[in-house]
Amino acid sequence: TGENIFYGEYLMNAQGEDVVAGIRTPEKISTLEKENKKVYDQLVKIKNNLEKHYKDMQDMEFTVQEGELFILQTRSGKRTGQAAVKCAVDMVNERLIKKEEAVMRVTPDQIDQLLHPMIDPKVIKTTKALTKGLNASPGAACGQIVYTADEADQWVKEGKKVVLVRKETSPEDITGMVVAEGILTSTGGMTSHAAVVARGMG
Repeated sequence: TGENIFYGEYLMNAQGEDVVAGIRTPEKISTLEKENKKVYDQLVKIKNNLEKHYKDMQDMEFTVQEGELFILQTRSGKRTGQAAVKCAVDMVNERLIKKEEAVMRVTPDQIDQLLHPMIDPKVIKTTKALTKGLNASPGAACGQIVYTADEADQWVKEGKKVVLVRKETSPEDITGMVVAEGILTSTGGMTSHAAVVARGMG
């Protein structure tokens, strides 16, 4: 959304591959404050310093070994179109960047994302949800549920819209991911490989 909050995921007793592979569902970064406040506070301080230095939201990878925090890498964070616009406007208002730079930070792909189908926020407030999950990509999707990539491909060839539902995605699912209106998995988080690939595909 571009809201100025500390956003991320982590797993205890795990390697980075466990987070990105989507085989386990990670915890929200805010939970780390309860698990290990000292490490959480260090992480927040480092995040703030890096974002001030780079004048941009940072995507950081870190690990904690024997109670000690290590930053593995940082880079400017990828964001949705809505988040890109909000971040750019906020940074201008905070006098971190000029208006001209803010305009250049919003890419044509991000503008395209703003045009994706969405659920009306007014409807969300007045509708009872059947369940909830983590959204990995902007927009909304509607279609017949299918459980395999082949099934997705077959139904789409017959003119139907589909949503591919999997426990977790694997490289073999790519044909189904390409034709599906949306993808739903029961495990994995917003930073898993599948989520990153799906976002990249729009």
